[in-house]
Amino acid sequence: MRKIPNNGNLKMTKVAYPLGLFICLFIYVAYIKWHWASATQAFFSITEVASGARRGQQAHSPLGTATHGHEVFYGIMFDAGSTGTRVHIFQFARQPGETPTLTHETFKALKPGLSAYADDVEKSTSGIQELLDVAKKDVPFDFWKATPLVLKATAGLRLLPGEKAQKLLQKVKEVFKASPFLVGDDCVSIMNGTDEGVSAWITVNFLTGSLKTPGRSSVGMLDLGGGSTQITFLPRVEDTLQTSPPGYLTSLQMFNRTYKLYSYSYLGLGLMSARLAILGGIEGKPAEDGKELVSPCLSPGFTGEWQHAEITYRISGQKAVNLHELCASRVSEILRNKVHRTEEVKDVDFYAFSYYYDLAANVGLIDVEKGGSLVVGDFDIAAKYVCRTAETHPPGNPFLCMDLTYISLLLQEFGFPENKVLKLTRKINNVETSWALGAIFHYIDSLRRQKNPAS
Repeated sequence: MRKIPNNGNLKMTKVAYPLGLFICLFIYVAYIKWHWASATQAFFSITEVASGARRGQQAHSPLGTATHGHEVFYGIMFDAGSTGTRVHIFQFARQPGETPTLTHETFKALKPGLSAYADDVEKSTSGIQELLDVAKKDVPFDFWKATPLVLKATAGLRLLPGEKAQKLLQKVKEVFKASPFLVGDDCVSIMNGTDEGVSAWITVNFLTGSLKTPGRSSVGMLDLGGGSTQITFLPRVEDTLQTSPPGYLTSLQMFNRTYKLYSYSYLGLGLMSARLAILGGIEGKPAEDGKELVSPCLSPGFTGEWQHAEITYRISGQKAVNLHELCASRVSEILRNKVHRTEEVKDVDFYAFSYYYDLAANVGLIDVEKGGSLVVGDFDIAAKYVCRTAETHPPGNPFLCMDLTYISLLLQEFGFPENKVLKLTRKINNVETSWALGAIFHYIDSLRRQKNPAS
């Protein structure tokens, strides 16, 4: 008997084959799309990381969150000095529970200093704004509101009449308040000498790693500016703490530790102020009746003019049998009973900066670019040589005999023996040894303590 075809099954077969084929094709296309998207995403992720590495930048996340376990944060410090205003933009990274590390610094300087605008404060704003624009480019947008912005003024504004200085600071504060950064009521101020010394001590000990390792020996700091000189170190001997005069000890809180520092700034004993005193002049006053200031510390036969604190003095050297002896006698008069001597400095490693560095480099005691180490007695040897040969071979700098003699005797007055080694440098681990790093570091640390008093 002939079988009758089942048309219902035939219809189902005709529909099932195309449907199955369509489903397979759909799954295949979906898989290809998914695979392509994954590969593309991975490519761009790799490219982003690679380009970030080429720029030398870390990936950024909002403050308080971690990037690969690191917290990233920034700080902006304006250094308003007598000759110019400088901005330092610092980037830090911190592993949980550890001391922060400096990962990047941007630096830019403009001349003249803020004090040049004392009689027209409005003109000061363009330079400040230009440096703020540098900070905006360097700090990622998401970090602006959490990045502290601070200006510290030094010698230039200290020498201005109080009212003029305050007007300048108020104008800077107005510009800061209009910026997108974190600005506190104490964002603009004039630094006292002790703060300058302490901030420089923080910088040096942070860069040398002393602040990261509890128990590791810290280093001392010597700075010789134009108007003042500072000495700062962490005493380990009880006698130093007991015998130091009032005002020579200061407490510093950093990284949940308290440091009792010996720190003092001698106003009037900076190199330029010392020159004036050695010449017989008075700070802030022209010579009486335009009188010429004569000194055995200047090159014999030298006659010229010298400007200090916007006053011009007529100066000249004098011939003598033993220039160095006469000069040393005059310098000793200026330093007599002015400097506190501490025995402990003999046993502390010290770094020396500014004019210590410049004078040592000038006479070949250290490398001009790299710096180096010397013993205190090297300054005395150089001073005697320069003073002895000043008549037959006058140095390019007529003050060289005076300056070297002054530095040599100043260090001896501090208590440093002739065989004491000093390290002279401008950079540590390729970072400038400026007080600005220590100052912003301390400022950020104090903000954290205010936010978390228990920590």
